[in-house]
Amino acid sequence: MDTLNTYRGIVEEVLKNYVNVSYANAEIKNEIIFDRINDRYTVISVGWEDVRRIHGCLVHIDIIGEKVWIQRDETETGLPQIWRMRESKEHIVLGFHEPDARKYTDYAEA
Repeated sequence: MDTLNTYRGIVEEVLKNYVNVSYANAEIKNEIIFDRINDRYTVISVGWEDVRRIHGCLVHIDIIGEKVWIQRDETETGLPQIWRMRESKEHIVLGFHEPDARKYTDYAEA
């Protein structure tokens, strides 16, 4: 299997774990959106906390070139920890860090 399809499969498998997350004291559900044409993958939280509307991005991942870009990670465990078990860190870019700071992480710069 080629690298792109391997990455797609891993991203989709990891994000499916966030669909059934339950929230205390709120009626919130997570929805996953897979765009295989543009290689964009997101988990969106939607619902209500009392009278406050909740609608936000929990996770956003792009596959750009031969790298997996974690654009947003609002999970409790952190996606890089999950990826460390499966894939080389040199193929992961922490897009939520400013470009100059990425060289100080264990992950790819770009």
